[in-house]
Amino acid sequence: MSYEPGTNECRVLINSKSAIETMLLNLGRLQGTDEIVQQLRGVHQQLEVLHDQRRDRVQHSPPA
Repeated sequence: MSYEPGTNECRVLINSKSAIETMLLNLGRLQGTDEIVQQLRGVHQQLEVLHDQRRDRVQHSPPA
């Protein structure tokens, strides 16, 4: 995954999503983790929504 974060907030969100993606890959190798995987997917989706909101805000803000 190659991203160029525009703000520190975006960098934090990208790093957080990446960490969750790594957890999902690791947990996918274990039995009995379905509920945890579902919860992590939900958190990942919430972070994606926040990231989209931040990107929209940055793109639509006037230049400094």
